[in-house]
Amino acid sequence: MAKLLVVDDEVKIREMIKKYANFEGYDVVEAGDGFEAISLCNNMHFDLIVMDVMMPELDGFSTVKEIRKSSDTPVIMLSARGEEYDRIHGFEVGADDYVVKPFSVKELMMRISAILARANSNKPTNTVQFEGLEIDYIARVVKTDGQVIDLSPKEYDLLAFLSQNNHVALNRETLLTEIWGYDYYGDDRTLDTHIKLLRKSLGIYQKFITTLRGVGYRFDG
Repeated sequence: MAKLLVVDDEVKIREMIKKYANFEGYDVVEAGDGFEAISLCNNMHFDLIVMDVMMPELDGFSTVKEIRKSSDTPVIMLSARGEEYDRIHGFEVGADDYVVKPFSVKELMMRISAILARANSNKPTNTVQFEGLEIDYIARVVKTDGQVIDLSPKEYDLLAFLSQNNHVALNRETLLTEIWGYDYYGDDRTLDTHIKLLRKSLGIYQKFITTLRGVGYRFDG
């Protein structure tokens, strides 16, 4: 049974998510603020975290950033703000998905299921190198010119899948399905935002990611 941590300062939202999550067979632990969430993560293992952004004392962005220092547990962020800046900031601190309030709890459950399925899938078992870009699929470590670069879980998943399909044109639907899961219910902006962040992280080696206008992306290493 997968264990979820639901973090929100609004009791009604926590109870609503917990009700649906329990029905889907998940074990749920609740936290009312960021400090409580960090404490729980330091003492318990969670398979996924649902994190509200706007909370008193310590906001969701800061909480996820702190949790990421010791854990790569998938995180879905909840926020009433849907601007691109907020989405980008959420992905930069290590969130895997971003859901704008008000939201459908059924859709949230589908996103949770898709992320958990992806996290539990088999991972490749070799290392590849494209000029100064090195990808270690076993350790999930990426280096540029010998230096380890810090990628969010979804940035890494994107790079890994693109590079494993070197010179193959991948449409947007394929990428969303493979990276976010078969039942992903988000929009194309999530993919584009992660590609933008990945390119920034790769520096000069972003040249390997080619945009196919009207189609998707291709890795040319």
